[in-house]
Amino acid sequence: MPSQPSSPRREALRIGLIDDNPVRAAIVEEGLREAGHSDITRLRTSPTLLKELSVLDPDMVIIDLGNPSRDSLEQMFQISRHVPRPVAMFVDQSDSSMIEAAIEAGVSAYIVDGLKKERIKPILDMSISRFKAFSKLKAELAEARSELEERKVVDRAKAILMQRRGVPEHEAYAMLRKAAMNESRRLADVAQSIVTAADLLR
Repeated sequence: MPSQPSSPRREALRIGLIDDNPVRAAIVEEGLREAGHSDITRLRTSPTLLKELSVLDPDMVIIDLGNPSRDSLEQMFQISRHVPRPVAMFVDQSDSSMIEAAIEAGVSAYIVDGLKKERIKPILDMSISRFKAFSKLKAELAEARSELEERKVVDRAKAILMQRRGVPEHEAYAMLRKAAMNESRRLADVAQSIVTAADLLR
């Protein structure tokens, strides 16, 4: 009898669960275990929480706050800003300003009045998906900005060569490319060297 293909194995996640209420924490933990995640470390809110999370280095952070004060919410938003991981946050009540603050802080899922065991898995999946999409967008934006800055440096280097050597733009660019190939360096790095040297000789 031919063997059946094995089902794909669920990726195990190390999850940091922040909750000061043991009853709520138990509900979340049960939902996580039913979703196939057993590597769960529960943390309490404290001044050293960010450091504890850095040491734990979880794959995802779940925050369950109940009815939080604005100060405790802001502390959790700081975690979302400084811990580059998917963050799902559960609260019992909120307002539009707090929702906006959560989005600005990069919280992947901000769930108001929605703590139910059966919802844990879809929220977990949504948080990871949103985090990946947001991270990709940030990386693409950073790359675009880097390319723009490099283009500006190359343009400055061309202008310096055109002025100092009395050559047209295409020849200045050819000089940059030739220097980059001869030195096995990036064009932008050669251009930066020329700009830096010109600034020093002013």
